Amino acid sequence: MPLHMTKIAFRSESVDSLRAWLEAQDPVARLTTKNRPLKWEDMIGGSLYWIHQHAIVGRSPILGFEKTPEGRWWIELSPQLIGVHPKPKRAHQGWRYLKGDPPPDLAEGEDIGDVLPGKLMGKLARLGLV
Repeated sequence: MPLHMTKIAFRSESVDSLRAWLEAQDPVARLTTKNRPLKWEDMIGGSLYWIHQHAIVGRSPILGFEKTPEGRWWIELSPQLIGVHPKPKRAHQGWRYLKGDPPPDLAEGEDIGDVLPGKLMGKLARLGLV
């Protein structure tokens, strides 16, 4: 089973703006990181789960890792945002391995409606209300 990672959707104003940025990167979206993950081979075929406003909101399949001319690393992603059922997630810098089960993908045509803010969703989840 492949490993997954999480990353903040930095500078994205909304999920739609993240989707538009990814789709504009066709055929491969690239993110730069200082260090390649130690378990990078296990991550190929996994996904990068995007965090927006304290909730995981979507994922992009990881295609590979490539060294940049400057000595950093590109995380190469499929230029698509696959919607997932939102899951509360605290903000962090850089990327992190996804711990636990990943949130399930949304079914074709399924709409999550107005998503609760991540902080509120986390508090309600701790109370067993969502």
